[in-house]
Amino acid sequence: MCSTKMVDPKIRNVGATEYSWCKAVHGGTGIAVLALLCSKKPDISLFQIALNKLQNSHPILKSKLHSNTTTTTTSDTNFSFLTFQNPFVKIQQHNLSVTSNILGRNKNDTVSVSVSSFQLILEHELNQNSWHNNSSDDDMFVASIYAMPEETWTVVMRLHVAACDRTTAISILREMLVLMKEGEERENESEDWNKREIGFAMEDLMGSGKGKKGIWARGIDVLSYSINSFKLTNLKFCDTKNTRFSQVVRLQLNNNHTKRVLDGCKHNKIKLCGALSAAGLMAAHSSKNSSRKYGIITLTDCRSSLEPSLSVNNFGFYHSAILNSHLIKGGENLWELAKKTYGVFANSKNNNKHFSDMADMNFLMCKAIDNPALTSSSSLRTSMMSVFEDTVIDDGGNVQREVGVEDYMGCASVHGIGPSIAIFDTIREGRLDCIFVYPAPLHSREQMLDLVNKMKVILIEGGNAYEE
Repeated sequence: MCSTKMVDPKIRNVGATEYSWCKAVHGGTGIAVLALLCSKKPDISLFQIALNKLQNSHPILKSKLHSNTTTTTTSDTNFSFLTFQNPFVKIQQHNLSVTSNILGRNKNDTVSVSVSSFQLILEHELNQNSWHNNSSDDDMFVASIYAMPEETWTVVMRLHVAACDRTTAISILREMLVLMKEGEERENESEDWNKREIGFAMEDLMGSGKGKKGIWARGIDVLSYSINSFKLTNLKFCDTKNTRFSQVVRLQLNNNHTKRVLDGCKHNKIKLCGALSAAGLMAAHSSKNSSRKYGIITLTDCRSSLEPSLSVNNFGFYHSAILNSHLIKGGENLWELAKKTYGVFANSKNNNKHFSDMADMNFLMCKAIDNPALTSSSSLRTSMMSVFEDTVIDDGGNVQREVGVEDYMGCASVHGIGPSIAIFDTIREGRLDCIFVYPAPLHSREQMLDLVNKMKVILIEGGNAYEE
């Protein structure tokens, strides 16, 4: 007769970048949400099986965040991952009555703006901060199902960013779709899940010399970042007093407009992030009558540059940030500005600044969290905008429709420390789909819609130069 043996959880201390995200999530930035709008009612038992397989395949998803707080401040909190033998995610189910109450509470500011129920549920989840108090061992992964109006359902997976960067989120989506399609076919497959362990922190895989910097050089760079940040222009703040939360605006282009913009990027030998950055800078500066300097943070996936290199199947947070400033005078051409902004970023990356400045950026991020007054109006804004170096390409629409997924949105909250606008861009079956996340009421939905609409016009007009 077999007996069940209790196994103690495996423990790994968080790395420096993971630690900065643990502090950021405490204040509201770094709550990652992947929401799926389904036309078919999800089979709860099959969904639970799929979640269990996902957790077993990627141990960081069956980890809890353990906090050891020595004082009442997060500055003296140590964090570690406790990885358990068995998966433990339990699906939270919300009936239509509960969903209706949530939608009613979140429609207060949408009187003059049309926002879908699906988007309102996404925003609701972005502001569910189960990691706010650091009071116990908190799950890194939460799953929910919402019954929606018109016989639809929203499936939501919410994760702590320390365990889930954008690459991980996309991999979760793709793996979940496969598992949902397979159903029970592989339910009884056997594998020793205990042999799979949580991955190393990014700093432990950087290789000798990549992140090395002398004390004097590090001090100069930290001082330079600090001084220059005071010279950066922010978007106009609407409300700096009231409690902040994350909201979303969406930008979508059709196939033709998307193709022209991508043709423009190809012709100018840049990535899409350059065009998005330039359009954002031009839109933000459109009402200014003098030169202003703006900050753009570009997030780059470091997996391929680590030692040993990692694949997209290595779940966790393995992105690094590069902060560049750009002087905008007004009247710029989209493609000239796009080449300039992308060139500055590419040069920084070629000089390994995503590794050498990683410790500086983490240090400044934590200092700003502890001392909000160091930022303009105590807004905790680190830049005007953040973009990802690489765009997600998604051609899996057929598989998604087969399992009843009509739409999906994935992003992370920014209402603690972060940019005024965080852009999560995807090319979905040839169409550009961008999710813009911003802190409200620091910025209003009307303000963000105006800026995003200006960006859309700039991108379309710029792409028209490459019409066949």
